[in-house]
Amino acid sequence: MNDLQNTKILYRFLSCVCVSFFTVLSYSNNNTHTLDTNPNECTTHIHYDGEYFDFCDTCGCGSSGGSMGYGTGLNNNFIGLRYIGQEYRSRDGIFADSPWIKENFNTIQAWANVPITKRAILNVIVPYQFHNRVLPDNTEQNINGIGDISILGYYNLLKATPDSIVSIKPEHYFQLGGGIKMPTGKYDKDNNEGSVNPSFQLGNGSWDYVLAINYGFTYRNWGISTMANYTIKTKNPKDYQFGNQLNLGINAFKTYYVSDMAITPIIGLAEEIYGTNKEIGFDVADTKGDVFLGKLSVEASYNRYALGLTGMLPISQNLNSDKVELRNRVSVYLNINL
Repeated sequence: MNDLQNTKILYRFLSCVCVSFFTVLSYSNNNTHTLDTNPNECTTHIHYDGEYFDFCDTCGCGSSGGSMGYGTGLNNNFIGLRYIGQEYRSRDGIFADSPWIKENFNTIQAWANVPITKRAILNVIVPYQFHNRVLPDNTEQNINGIGDISILGYYNLLKATPDSIVSIKPEHYFQLGGGIKMPTGKYDKDNNEGSVNPSFQLGNGSWDYVLAINYGFTYRNWGISTMANYTIKTKNPKDYQFGNQLNLGINAFKTYYVSDMAITPIIGLAEEIYGTNKEIGFDVADTKGDVFLGKLSVEASYNRYALGLTGMLPISQNLNSDKVELRNRVSVYLNINL
């Protein structure tokens, strides 16, 4: 247990220090690129201008996009579709021997990263949710419909080297962003009855606000990225307020080129920390928690098309006082690069 705690502390330290230290370093190196007066088309140089982090709220309604990642990280500007699947189980009761409820949260997203200026990016995610849970008596509950739409803006503080120029020095990016998650998904208070998991919903029912910071660097076909984002969740019209959420992540990747195709495996760690929910202004017991995850993913790109696959498993977790357990997460996306 001590080794695991030390790993998590080191991971948090690396995520935060990389954002600050290497950003300062990148400012000193930002103008040191040598420009080729007769540039050739770059085939082994990657601009890692977005983030690739697979986070999801413990509540299914949160899978509208924010915590599952706002971009692929390997294609800055794109439009596409993404499927997110999460499997949980929660206690049907307050006792240690209470039976488990199997819960599956499924989301299909239309998503896009659209350039506004050379440094500004607009991210939009429109989710459709279809969730299912199997109760101890083998009856099922299903809900489906549009989820909470999110819109974020990012600004890159560092100027990237143009794609037509081959850089032999490390490339850095540093993004600040923020946005909103709108209450377009239905929140049904009746779904909270009979289960310790209050998150079997299509949406939060509230206006939520996101603050984000991303830092990464690449060296030829290698790269490392770190991120942190914080979601401020407000009270919905039913007097229920989900707890605020902090997400942290760090990834490493390498791109391999096979003929006209680029294949990029990615390995990473992620942590999600949830605050206590409130109802009518009072804390709701057993609603806070955290989960520490490992991730493996791969993206294959050909011409303007990109296909990605991600799998995540928990390394440690304490969700809702151990009354809710994450089993696994998967994600598949298909994008057209702009």
